[in-house]
Amino acid sequence: MQKKKLTYTLEEAKRSLERYCAYQDRCHQEIDRKLKEMRMIPEACEVIFLHLMEHDFLNEERFARSFARGKFRIKQWGRQRIERELKLKEISAYNIKAGLSEISQEEYEKTFMEVSTKRFLSVHENDLYKKRKKVADFLLRKGFESHKVYEVLKDLERENNS
Repeated sequence: MQKKKLTYTLEEAKRSLERYCAYQDRCHQEIDRKLKEMRMIPEACEVIFLHLMEHDFLNEERFARSFARGKFRIKQWGRQRIERELKLKEISAYNIKAGLSEISQEEYEKTFMEVSTKRFLSVHENDLYKKRKKVADFLLRKGFESHKVYEVLKDLERENNS
């Protein structure tokens, strides 16, 4: 098992964080946490942040865009969940808007319908109200808008009762 290094020089820390950022897009909060783990002094942190931004290893707009694309396409999260998670990572409103712009309306609607239909059909509950609640809770946790969730549930119930 590899031991964690106790002290880092400025250059070692820069190289380590360059590799960390090159692996996948990171936000400022993740870099800040990493620097704290490395026990770097505030002056060194500032120099490292500037270095990473100047050499385009750290770019919050790019991070927000790739985060939104990935969470939507892979985890099928809704816009509200993506926005909430980006806010937790202290991303600016401008960058959140840029990230959400990566999701086309047509693709969003298509994914929403696929996820809701699949969940509605997979929940085996005899009581219609319990089934509706389980599906609605799932879709709301995924971050889809409540008015859309309740609208699609009515349509799915009508289709399955016909």
